[in-house]
Amino acid sequence: MLYQLYETQRALLSPFAEFASASAKLYSHPLSPFAHTPLSHRVSAGLDLMHRLAKEYEKPAFEITSVEVDGVDVAVQELVALEQSFCRLLRFKRYTDDSKVLEKMKAQPTVLVVAPLSGHHSTLLRDTVKQLLKDHKVYITDWTDARMVPLEAGPFHLDDYIYYVQDFIRHVGEDCHVISVCQPTVPVLAAISLMASNGETTPRSMTMMGGPIDARKSPTAVNNLAMNKSYSWFENNVIYRVPTTYPGAGREVYPGFLQHTGFVAMNPDRHLSSHYDYFLDLIRGDDDNVESHRRFYDEYNAVLDMPAEYYLDTIKTVFQDFALVNGTWDVGGQLVRPQDISGTALLTVEGELDDISGAGQTKAAHELCSGIAAKDQVHYDAIGAGHYGIFSGRRWREKVYPVIRDFIAKYDAAPLHKPAAAKRASGSRPAARRTRKPTE
Repeated sequence: MLYQLYETQRALLSPFAEFASASAKLYSHPLSPFAHTPLSHRVSAGLDLMHRLAKEYEKPAFEITSVEVDGVDVAVQELVALEQSFCRLLRFKRYTDDSKVLEKMKAQPTVLVVAPLSGHHSTLLRDTVKQLLKDHKVYITDWTDARMVPLEAGPFHLDDYIYYVQDFIRHVGEDCHVISVCQPTVPVLAAISLMASNGETTPRSMTMMGGPIDARKSPTAVNNLAMNKSYSWFENNVIYRVPTTYPGAGREVYPGFLQHTGFVAMNPDRHLSSHYDYFLDLIRGDDDNVESHRRFYDEYNAVLDMPAEYYLDTIKTVFQDFALVNGTWDVGGQLVRPQDISGTALLTVEGELDDISGAGQTKAAHELCSGIAAKDQVHYDAIGAGHYGIFSGRRWREKVYPVIRDFIAKYDAAPLHKPAAAKRASGSRPAARRTRKPTE
């Protein structure tokens, strides 16, 4: 019922949002007589802010059309490399007429970025992708809003997430380097662990950034909520069915609007201050700050619904049972054993000021991956960086990215010894189910 009430409210607010937008222009356009009346700047700024608070935010585009490689601007085209019911694998293919740069790009490492399925769209990693494209061939997971997936596609569990990651790694190729940001650090580690246990060739390296590998360490407000509420509480209080206005009508989801409310509730004063500053910047005519605010909130306010079974699996497995670190995680009848990984180098990255994944949660991966030689394990603390700062913004570009770039380059040039193929462990996922047929 809550989802239906939200949709009704959104429908009622939509015309008011459009009216506020049109009125704001009426009081700001130089050819409008209203723009020359007293307090017109304040009236326009107030109406513009009202529009942005009431409008609906659609999924943003990556809008990466070019990138600089060795001082040369190269064109970038976004392609769908593989499509499944709940996710598309995107490739950012680079083009140039400069033969020297082209040859260099062909020899650069291939990176698979596994974006979070935790509320925001994968475009949240736009800055991550754009920076990586300077030195790498880049693929990224683009998770589908669950309200857009028809019931006929079936459920989507945490185990399915793991199978998707494995399918994407196989599609990209065994020589790839995997980067997981926040939420996917846990299922990515599980996916690679199962591949290693089954004797499959694993990626050359895996980079894990700000994720809850061991959520018991330095628990944050997000961790405490997941750990202190019962599983049944989440079932009864945050799961709703998609209304009939969407293709996924009837599907049980954790709605995006509830997630967004939680995001804002974590730092309400910061958001209030940001919106007030935006109002003042509009009055002052500070176009740079105004545009920066709009870009951030266009991304931040655009959220997606998560499949209920996936969300509930994550709550129980990661934040209540701590199944990965306790060695009790069963996926398709097979235990997840990170200690079986030996042919993949490991880099973990944490932000000093991260309020989503606390200190030590991501670093815990090193203790679990005991089969990787100590010389092939690296940890990096990004001083002064919060959760978003480790993959977006100045600190990402100037501090974190050089570490990741050099780490990948090292193991792309001299990969670790790859284990020989072994017989598939008893109880593991049948080979016929591993690769799913892309949707038409």
